[in-house]
This record gives sequence, structure tokens and C-alpha cells, in this order.
Amino acid sequence: MSLKQKILVVDDEASIREFLEIMLKKEKKYDVSTAADGAEAINLMQKKSFDLVISDLQMPNKTGMEVLEFVNKNCPSTQFMLITAFGSTEVAVEAMKLGAYDYITKPFKLDEVRINVRHALESQSLAKENKTLRRELKKNYDFSNLVGDSDKMHDVYNIIKKVALAPTNILITGESGTGKEVIAKAIHFNGPLSDKPFITVNCGAIPENLIESELFGHKKGSFTGAVSDKDGLFLAANKGTLFLDEVGELPLNMQVKLLRALQERVIRPVGENKNINIDVRIVAATNRHLEEMVTEGTFRQDLYYRLNVINIHAPALRERLEDVPLLANYFINKFNEKLASDISGISDEAMERLSTYNFPGNVRELENIIERSMALEVGNTILPESLPPLVKTKSGKQYASFDEIEITEDGIEIDKIMDQIEKELLLKAVHAAKGVKKRAAKLLGISFRSMRYRAEKHNLNAILEEEKSA
Repeated sequence: MSLKQKILVVDDEASIREFLEIMLKKEKKYDVSTAADGAEAINLMQKKSFDLVISDLQMPNKTGMEVLEFVNKNCPSTQFMLITAFGSTEVAVEAMKLGAYDYITKPFKLDEVRINVRHALESQSLAKENKTLRRELKKNYDFSNLVGDSDKMHDVYNIIKKVALAPTNILITGESGTGKEVIAKAIHFNGPLSDKPFITVNCGAIPENLIESELFGHKKGSFTGAVSDKDGLFLAANKGTLFLDEVGELPLNMQVKLLRALQERVIRPVGENKNINIDVRIVAATNRHLEEMVTEGTFRQDLYYRLNVINIHAPALRERLEDVPLLANYFINKFNEKLASDISGISDEAMERLSTYNFPGNVRELENIIERSMALEVGNTILPESLPPLVKTKSGKQYASFDEIEITEDGIEIDKIMDQIEKELLLKAVHAAKGVKKRAAKLLGISFRSMRYRAEKHNLNAILEEEKSA
């Protein structure tokens, strides 16, 4: 049986204290204490911890603001709500700027009090869970930016813990936006090379005629534009880790040269006539199916086996939707600092819609959704109205087939459902086409002009560009 959450009610009016105490105790899940003024409340908090303090503003022997100050300094995990008289919202807003979760006004509306208390305690519980999880991950793995408590993520943590200590080459597979580079960094920074260089190269972002120079370096005058000697990324990563992102994009001629570097542990800069010894750990990643590419002859089998000594699969977010609340709150904390905002959490309804969305763009898409929602939100809680249109459908559900769509007595909004389906198909096609819009249009049986029109219609251009560069 779970422990009751502890609430402290502070008010110099006995009738108010008794009213709130009786009302909260009826919920059967709260342990309620009371104090007649701020001094008594502080004395109680020095002896006992509370999950939530509900305090009047004007009281003898220390005001509600003084109680809030004590909570901020001494009880960082305790939520605080202020009781104010009608028309005192300026003070209440000031209290929220100083750390109060919310405020309630006299005369009380029972439903409003219940909802505010429930949300405050849910926010407090989630903050505790996040803190505990992060502490455990720090203790066991120290995987700073990897967030998740699902079985699939624990499988990833366990593999990282084992392979981080060995110099073995590793291939990380998974869809775009699943955090492959974050996994690569966790491997590097949790092993013996943590104080050595970690160098990232996106193999699909470098023009084919420059890849060799970027990886291996060049001598002055070796080609037009080579105005000085240049060390390549292999040398920059020497004694450390070289992360080859989207290694499946390497052309075949470069695959041969990469294989030689891995086998013989030497490189030869463009225009140089002697080899340079290297000592580099290789971690590669791809969102493509390299086994199929080997069969098709577009990826060398010997290089595949050389890279794929250990395989780590980054699970898609739709495969671990139970991690969405943790990830969402992680991003809220991240963007609160970046955006100088004070968003404290997500409403139940908004979280439900996020938790039933299938995230074709994976963790990166969730991160973008949270940042967008925080920028649009006027309150301190993300509401369904601030979510992107595809997420905030009437039911919050993404339909996999027409059989799942039920026409209830309330009816449906067919235009919204058709827009949702069209948008989903656009995203899936672009993902299947590796970000190439013309190929995606062909997969959908529409013209490139129609593809561009539909992408603009659904505000997908930013996501499609990310897919292309991922």
C-alpha cells in the first residue's frame, strides 16, 4: 500500500483550516496537518517533511511569503500553494515567480481546490521520480542525456556499461531521432577514453569529393583549394573515439579506404606518400539497413563485419511510450533555462495525447514538440491547445487503419482525421525515402509539386529538413 502524501494547511482562521482539512481528508489519500500561523508552520516543517504546503498570505507571526521563503531555502522538493483574498492576484503572481506552484482564492471553489492540489502533488511526485531515476542512472551509468526507464532502455544501458570499457568497434542502429549520437557519447564518456577526444562526422553531409580529405587530411597543393596541410578527423580523434554517423551514406570507394584504415590502423592523407599510424576507437551509426545494402552491393560486407562487432539498437520512441513523461519533463527543464520560462509540467490531458502519439520523428520530434508548446503556452502548464495539430486530435489517438475509427453519438471531424492520415503518410514516405522529397512523392504516387504543397499545408517543412539532414 502506497504512503499518503503529506499536506500542511496554514491559516490563522480556524474555519478555513478546518474546512480545508476536512475536504482534503475526504480524498483518503492525503495526510493533513494544520498550523495557525507562519511561525508554527515553519516549526512543523523543521520536524517533518511535507509534499505540499497550502498557506494563507496575511497572518501574524510570519506571513505566507515568509513561509514560502523558508520552503524555497529548506524544502526544495515541497510544493507551495498560496491562499489569497479575491483581488490579490498581483501578490499571488509574485509568489509564483518566487517558486509557488499555484494559488487559490477565497471564497473557495471545491473542484478548483481539488484539481490544483492534485496537479501540484502530481508535479511533485514526477519531480521526485525524475530525481531518483537520474540519481540511479548517475550512480550506475552516468549517462547524462539518456533518459528512460523502460525495459528497452535498460537493455541499452546494460550493453553500454559492458562495452564502454573495451576498445571494440560498435555499430548503433535505429531510426532518425532515436538518440544514436547520445548513445555514442555515453559509450565514450563512460570508458577509459573519457578524457580523450570525441569527434563526430556525418558521413552523409560531406560532399563526395571531400570525404577522403575530411577523414584522412591532405597535403598542401594535393588538389585545387588545398592551400595548406590539413589533419583529418582520424588524427583529430587519435587516442579517442571517432563517431561515424550515417556510415551507410559512404560511397563504395571510400568504404574501401575506411576498411583499410580500420584493418591496418594507418591512414594516408591525400597527396602524402607515407602512412601515419592511428589509434582510434570507431563507433558508427546508421538509420539504414546495412544487411540489405550488402545484399544489393551498395555496402561492403567486410566493412560491415568490421564495424558491427557489437550492435546496439536505439529503440524507436513508439516502442517505449512509457518513457514519454520522463522525456517530456526532461525537455521542460532543459528549455526552461533556454527560454527563461517557468513551465512546471504538463496537464493530464496533454500528457495522455503525447503518450498515445506514435512519434515518427522519435525523441527529436518530442523535443521539438515540447519546445514549441512551451513557446506558445501562456500559463505555467502545457495544455492540449499548445500541442501541434497532429498531436492534439480530438481523441489524441493516431489511427493505424480505418477499422479503428468509430463514429460515436458525438460524431467525428472527418476533415481533421483525413488531414491527420495524410500528414502521417507524408512523414512515413519521407522517412522511407531517407529525406529525399522527390523519391517520397514517387512513393506516394503524387507529383513533386503536390508533395511541396502538402508539406506546406501541414507545416512539415522543418521536420522534413531534419529528416533529410539526420
